[in-house]
Amino acid sequence: MTDPNSHTSAALRARFAAALGEGGRQSQWLAAFADVPREHFVPSFYRQDAEGRWYEVSEEDPGYLEAVYSDTALTTQLDAHGVPTSSSSEPGLMLAMLDALDAEPGHRLFELGLGTGYNAALASSLLGSDNVVSVDVDPSLVRRARRNLERGRYRPRVYAGDGAEGRPDRAPYDRVIATAALRRIPPALLAQARPGAVVVAPVGFGVARLVVSEHGEATGRFLPVPAYFMPRRGPARPPDFAGLETQAGRATSVRVADLLDRLKFPLSLALPGYRSCSWRDDEGEVTGVGLWTEDGSTATLHASGRARQIGPRRLWDAVEELSSVFPDGTPAREDFGLTVTPAGQRVWYGEADGRSWAL
Repeated sequence: MTDPNSHTSAALRARFAAALGEGGRQSQWLAAFADVPREHFVPSFYRQDAEGRWYEVSEEDPGYLEAVYSDTALTTQLDAHGVPTSSSSEPGLMLAMLDALDAEPGHRLFELGLGTGYNAALASSLLGSDNVVSVDVDPSLVRRARRNLERGRYRPRVYAGDGAEGRPDRAPYDRVIATAALRRIPPALLAQARPGAVVVAPVGFGVARLVVSEHGEATGRFLPVPAYFMPRRGPARPPDFAGLETQAGRATSVRVADLLDRLKFPLSLALPGYRSCSWRDDEGEVTGVGLWTEDGSTATLHASGRARQIGPRRLWDAVEELSSVFPDGTPAREDFGLTVTPAGQRVWYGEADGRSWAL
């Protein structure tokens, strides 16, 4: 049976790929975006209404295809508490990451984080399905991605498991990409990569591009694009805001706006995996910001300039250190780099022997 939307989809895909290539951008991946139907991988998605309540948008709803072929990340799965746990990433960011691989037909690619299967299908269109291996920790997502892939002609090798362990039976890999936020580069992925392989992975709120050398070592810089991927899942303690009420706090020169903007990226590297929230008054002005890490360490900053912290990690100390390193302006992502050795992993600023933070 012919899909009545196929012609509309094809036209939208062509315009979609052309829009991604605006400004004369040259990319071998644009043909893949024009070829692979994104709606196969996002048969429905979730949006929030004005009150923050999630509602589902499916193929029958007006504007569905137009939303699918927009340069927008689409939430595709929620947990029992209404927290997003999977999404189809922003296509423009996907294109930037695929471009950064410098991949060629025939290269073998490992992908950490299968998600909907859309990125694996795009990779298969250039590299060949047999050369694309993707692993996701969520078996239900893998089953759904397989069904999505069956709607098209690409059949990458997909598995349920811990993507941080790689897939040694299909190694070695010429290229490695991660589509879930990482706190550090999994050593197993470097061990399964050939010397000279390129690794592209979200670390903090950015994307690192590394070149693998010998003996599990790699180094490179961050791309200029921001990135906010779903974190890899794991146990975590909630923030201890109640405990903070017992702390006297201290005056600080760091502003609430710094945490929300200027220091956001370097903070994501100095405190890997940190989470945050904010409070607003009736006029919508931010009155405070909270930070916490998975061990329960918690810090808050009130708009009045008073900070509190509690827990095994002194989060506010880390914030003030970053503020002293970057007292003015927003540091560019591409000025940061990442070096991985068997002894550890460190992010650096400026040059590899410059100011650095251990991951």
